[in-house]
Amino acid sequence: MTASPTHDTPPTAQPRPVRMAATLIVLRDASAGLEVLMLRRAEKANDQNSGASVFPGGVIDAHDRGLHGCCSGLDDRAASARLEVPEGGLDYYAAAIRECFEEAGLLFATDSTGQLVTLDGLPPGQLAEMRHAAEQGTDALLSLCAWHGWKLAADRLAYFSHWLTPPGMPRRFDTRFFLATMPEAQSVQPDGRETVEHMWLRPADAVDPARGLKLMNVTRRILLELARFESVGELMAHARGLKHIPRAMPRLADGPKGRRPVNMEEPSYEEVGFVDPDGEGGGRYAHEAGLAMRLSARVLRVTGEAGDGSGTLVHSYFVGTAGGDCALIDALPAGPAHAEALASAAPGRVRWLLSTRAASDAGTVALAPGEQISVGDATLRVLPDDGDAQSRRFLLVEEGMLFAGTSDAPTADDEQVRWIAPRHGFLRSRR
Repeated sequence: MTASPTHDTPPTAQPRPVRMAATLIVLRDASAGLEVLMLRRAEKANDQNSGASVFPGGVIDAHDRGLHGCCSGLDDRAASARLEVPEGGLDYYAAAIRECFEEAGLLFATDSTGQLVTLDGLPPGQLAEMRHAAEQGTDALLSLCAWHGWKLAADRLAYFSHWLTPPGMPRRFDTRFFLATMPEAQSVQPDGRETVEHMWLRPADAVDPARGLKLMNVTRRILLELARFESVGELMAHARGLKHIPRAMPRLADGPKGRRPVNMEEPSYEEVGFVDPDGEGGGRYAHEAGLAMRLSARVLRVTGEAGDGSGTLVHSYFVGTAGGDCALIDALPAGPAHAEALASAAPGRVRWLLSTRAASDAGTVALAPGEQISVGDATLRVLPDDGDAQSRRFLLVEEGMLFAGTSDAPTADDEQVRWIAPRHGFLRSRR
């Protein structure tokens, strides 16, 4: 079983363009607690979100910049500072309001008295006409506000979250998520084209598998965050108190349950980014016995069970240029299956057998700290283990990768170390 990244050949495809987007999470208090508005997207071919339950939202439109003049309570300078962008922050607030109006029929706008506008009293045909005009990507919403004396209530929105679609997806969005309280005297009305159904659900119910909703990773993650709060007031106060909102970008990886997004707090996240930065395939979110995985052009990792009967998974590393001589780090202890996997995966003749363990394995080369060996275009330098004078660690100089055995971290003077390849677990960056 072999998994290979894309380091060996440069990618030929151009990076997929990232589109800026905004989403509005509409909230209300109900007898059972906080509820959130969910819309079900229409079934469409070639749409990665087809049939999914989502929050109202969409891409930033060129005309959203023109809506700045009819936004109240927030100017572009303040909005940009809140979103930590040089300019154009108010575009996201305006787009979130516009998209919510188009998709759900809710308009976060105030009248001349500063009260949220009433839409339930409008003739159905007039409201539909207003929404249709806003969907055309023109200045219709701006004209609508000017005609009625309305202002888009940007200050009623609270910035809450920031997500970037993983590399490798057919379409990628850099999305800002906002919160707002459901306006009175307005009713949710899906547009029947982009959205075909709406639901008010407690966040915990929305993510319950028994509910059967199709949820994108980002939607599920945000719902789990919302589920921590009991009321709209508590949640809005929390959001307005956030000082810095980091951008979350999952990565796609393969494993026993197929391809899925790997979130930033998962142990495999950094390794997936190292092996497959462009989302072209090769990253893994789980270790499997017998898996030979190329971490880079110089490093091949083979995973197997330790030979002690515990079932513990351990890693051995081949270092060198494919087809040439190589070094093998931590081949033992290994069960028969792992030994067979090593023999099968060897990218060339094993010239050096190395061990990070204090008790040297049979056949290993004993090297002193400071010594180094050349393996094709790779250089391995020997470092002492910071906790055991008899143990060794090996630095792949060209990549700053430390084969650390069971050691937790490099010492303070290991300045060249950028990545740690352990005996157990995933490749990780130096923290």
